[in-house]
Amino acid sequence: MVYDFFAAGAEDEWTLKENRNAFSRILFRPRILVDVSKVDLTTTILGFKISMPIMIAPTSFHKMAHPQGEFATARAASAAGTILTLSTSATSSIEEVASTGHGIRFFQLYVLKDRNVAAQLVRRAERAGFKAIALTVDTPILGRREADIKNRLVTIWNEFNGHVVIV
Repeated sequence: MVYDFFAAGAEDEWTLKENRNAFSRILFRPRILVDVSKVDLTTTILGFKISMPIMIAPTSFHKMAHPQGEFATARAASAAGTILTLSTSATSSIEEVASTGHGIRFFQLYVLKDRNVAAQLVRRAERAGFKAIALTVDTPILGRREADIKNRLVTIWNEFNGHVVIV
């Protein structure tokens, strides 16, 4: 069930296949006889300097993959000098992730039906020191995830305490 959740896509998984095809076309070009003693991968995202042009995208349910969940991910992003974008569907709260220490963090926000809940999430992220909101607007209707249906995986957003419940 856990593998299916992380590895599968929605509907006929066409986008998942296209993403894999796109990544398979990316090749590394080896550099020969080039001085690599001073390689600098740093870049800037929204005015924040990070160690490499890679940041952690908002992904849900980290605790399904590891008991420390988003705590471990936040610590890893901080240690790597990059940005963690915490998902609205995280299995750890905004405040819990913020308590893991320093690091640049963004918060991904789904536009929820109850706009008051969305506003409360933004305020919580701001109070917790998150630096930006990544607004997700493409999920008014979620895709049909057949692997989750087969596994009877149901997720419920608890608007009262801001946690996701997996049943």
